[in-house]
Amino acid sequence: MTHHPSRRARTTLGAVGLAGVLVASLAACSSDSSSGDPAPAASGGVSKVDVTLTSASGSDACDLSTASVPAGPVTFTVTNKDSAAISEFELLSDDRIVGEKENLAPGLAPVSFTVTLGGGQYQVYCPGAQNDTVAFTVTGKAATPTGSTQALLQDGTQGYGDYVDGQVAGMVTAVGALKTAVDSGDVAAAQQAYGQARPFYEKVESDVEGFTLPGTDPTDNSGNLDYLIDMRASNLDPAVGWHGFHAVERDLFQKKAITTGTKKLAAELDTNVGKLAELSKGLTYKPEDLANGAAGLLEEVQANKIKGEEELYSHIDLVDFASNVEGAEQAFAYLKPGLEKIDPDLTDTVSTRFDDVKTLLAGYEDPDAVGGYTTYTAALKASDSAKLSQAVQALQEPLSKIAEKVATAQ
Repeated sequence: MTHHPSRRARTTLGAVGLAGVLVASLAACSSDSSSGDPAPAASGGVSKVDVTLTSASGSDACDLSTASVPAGPVTFTVTNKDSAAISEFELLSDDRIVGEKENLAPGLAPVSFTVTLGGGQYQVYCPGAQNDTVAFTVTGKAATPTGSTQALLQDGTQGYGDYVDGQVAGMVTAVGALKTAVDSGDVAAAQQAYGQARPFYEKVESDVEGFTLPGTDPTDNSGNLDYLIDMRASNLDPAVGWHGFHAVERDLFQKKAITTGTKKLAAELDTNVGKLAELSKGLTYKPEDLANGAAGLLEEVQANKIKGEEELYSHIDLVDFASNVEGAEQAFAYLKPGLEKIDPDLTDTVSTRFDDVKTLLAGYEDPDAVGGYTTYTAALKASDSAKLSQAVQALQEPLSKIAEKVATAQ
């Protein structure tokens, strides 16, 4: 990549068979439109979809005002009415996240995003809903990838760049919310905010870990933003000291106290994340950067998350695990249209292995836990770490072949 001086597990349905499961799935992630006709476009030519997260029916649901719109610009407006279990909404296309909103607490003001969609089958994903994945149909002309393999890969790098920018922007917002919670002195609220902020960096760590503060020595941790944001106890530099997420984590989960020092650490983290956002803006990528980045994120899983080393005090390592996997999958998904022309069998294998890992992770989801996953205790690590490691290793092997293939594609 060129530097110019941020999920939960899901089982995604393929395009085949989506129409057949739509009616049943809408019971918990449903459409209020009884006709099934596309929603009427607004006067400006933008279709509107209202999304309500609710538990009013006795089970948590993600209700859509319509499950079908015409191709073109679409604005999704998401409101969490009263669901404690659902805090995230995603729109997916062949595993690619094309629009999302996170940290949607009950009672907050509605939030919106607008995307331009070509015709075809999409999926709405609301983790925590009784049925968390349902079909969303866009009628009209399908956006079929065309052009040479290299052109498709280049298009993928641009789409992935937008994904990274979105994660970094989300991290800025989430870390701001963490600072606010720390400043309030409410330890429980700050712990929840910590769990909501962590995934963003873990999803795109391989893309943004190389930045240093302007005017500083790149070999000195005092200017290394990856150190200042994401240092761990195991790589503490005594000359530079504690900084970043894990310094705040230590106070919130080990000491269970917010001190003047904690507030200073949270404010510094907020500042440094803002600086990272400025420095990482406008990143550009080669296809092999995406493949290598995906491999790097899975190496992070094996090196730190499975060992329980990353979240030493909060033990939310499975949150980071899932986020690394999502970031790797997004890199792969944006390469997928081109990679299918290069090696369709390898593409299918990698897709299947991602599904295997996500299905395994889904078994650890816990909407009541910080970050949405069960605490990675010493007992759980002892009983399940080998199983988790083997699933990731089975994915790493075929994924490792992608970089060379996309780098040499014509």
